[in-house]
Amino acid sequence: MPTVETRLLWKDEAATEAFAQSLAAQPDIRHAFITLHGDLGAGKTTLVRHLLRALGVQGRIKSPTYAVVEPYELPALNPPLNIWHFDFYRFSDPREWEDAGFRDIFAGPGLKLAEWPQNAGALLPTPDIAIFIDTMPDIHSSESRTATLTAATATGQALLRGLPA
Repeated sequence: MPTVETRLLWKDEAATEAFAQSLAAQPDIRHAFITLHGDLGAGKTTLVRHLLRALGVQGRIKSPTYAVVEPYELPALNPPLNIWHFDFYRFSDPREWEDAGFRDIFAGPGLKLAEWPQNAGALLPTPDIAIFIDTMPDIHSSESRTATLTAATATGQALLRGLPA
């Protein structure tokens, strides 16, 4: 399947939040695997927090940098939604992904979000969408970002088609 790519400009955090809300409104998000790429401080965790809030997660949303994964359950939704937020920043060997037993999570239903996926290597399944976030040199604001979204699956392409132009 050919990949589809979209490039977005997020001028500030409000634009990132608006994108997260539009992504959360897509029915296919419930079963998507999304990878997030970018330097430290690019806004990967910020995007995830906005997405989780838009999906209905209440309470504290922690970065999984030390725990590797933070699970969330939304039992009030029909059907209930399970979400896993991974951060593979501290992985030094892709086999750590396999040793941690994450294959079972990825084989089941729910939304999976992974920061630093390259550290898990080729063991990860193909993401529905890969989001590459880059900070923009901007003399007026340190919040501007470009986001390149690459969809490599039918689910990913459906998610991109559902986003506002």
